[in-house]
Amino acid sequence: MKIGLKAGERLFINGAVIRAERKTNIELLNDAVFLLEAHVLQPEEATTPLRQLYFILQTMIIDPAAAGAVQDMFHLVLGSVKSAFSNKEVLMHLDKVEELAKTDRWFEAMKVVRALYPLEASLMLAEKNQRAQETRQTAPRPAPRENFQYGPRLAVV
Repeated sequence: MKIGLKAGERLFINGAVIRAERKTNIELLNDAVFLLEAHVLQPEEATTPLRQLYFILQTMIIDPAAAGAVQDMFHLVLGSVKSAFSNKEVLMHLDKVEELAKTDRWFEAMKVVRALYPLEASLMLAEKNQRAQETRQTAPRPAPRENFQYGPRLAVV
């Protein structure tokens, strides 16, 4: 497998971090777990259930020595994420993620999770819109104003 890197770009291979000084191509001649810098999610970007799951999977690739401890966290968070969704498509894909993770195929599991981002965003937007609509329907409406108000008025001269 050939991987193209830009100058300064990092590549994570089996826990090692490689930085390219200049534009280069790397050919992997055997199986290796790797992650391109462009696919690395920063902690502050893990703001949704699926992004948190992705971040945990990514941690297992970047730091294989800690993968055992992180796997326990993965299964805990996966259960929580599954309970947060009722959408059958999301749940079906999360089952696939679980199967991939059981066989240490973390990168493939990450690809499945990343592919769910647009669906997660649309589900979250739909829920937000529904809540806003429910709030508008249950909010007390102001009393209708009359066209004219009666009572003494002062004129400003």
